[in-house]
Amino acid sequence: MSDRPLLQTIARMVPTGSRVLDLGCGDGALLDLLQRERGCTGYGVEIADDNVIACVRRGVDVIQLNLDEGLAMFDDDSFDVVLQIDTLQHLRNTETMLVETARVGRVGIVAFPNFAHWPNRLAVLRGRMPVTKRLPYQWYDTPNIRVGTFKDFEVLATRNRLSILDAFGVQDGHEVRWLPNARASTAVFRFERG
Repeated sequence: MSDRPLLQTIARMVPTGSRVLDLGCGDGALLDLLQRERGCTGYGVEIADDNVIACVRRGVDVIQLNLDEGLAMFDDDSFDVVLQIDTLQHLRNTETMLVETARVGRVGIVAFPNFAHWPNRLAVLRGRMPVTKRLPYQWYDTPNIRVGTFKDFEVLATRNRLSILDAFGVQDGHEVRWLPNARASTAVFRFERG
């Protein structure tokens, strides 16, 4: 993930010294930031060979694993914080991984593209799938296999008995707390088991 303001926003949500599991950690940039600036420890989980190599080069401990296979290797409450930053929309077993996130971590933090952001709604009204800075792909070449909204996540969390501790949107590096479903391109949630 290369969105530095979003990384900084997420990093501020992670308590200093936390033991962190970063699911779908990409090149390890967030975990590297957490280690350097917040004194955190932990692991990244990534499937792509190039990203695993990038993590190792950064000094980030990484486990190469397909998240669709689950997190059975981790015990309950193994981590203080489990992150899924731009990961949920790529998973086939989204609901299962959300529950697993809450199981292996005391707190979960997720962030994902908010499909209900007003430019996306406008594109759909015009009969086209949105192509934006946050969703830069054409409908036929997107790595996203799911699209969701801020409100959709609230419903999914409630259905799975997760308590939302904080929720807001991010737009152009700024937190959006008023009407985030319409006004923010990224949805961010911090939650725990209910």
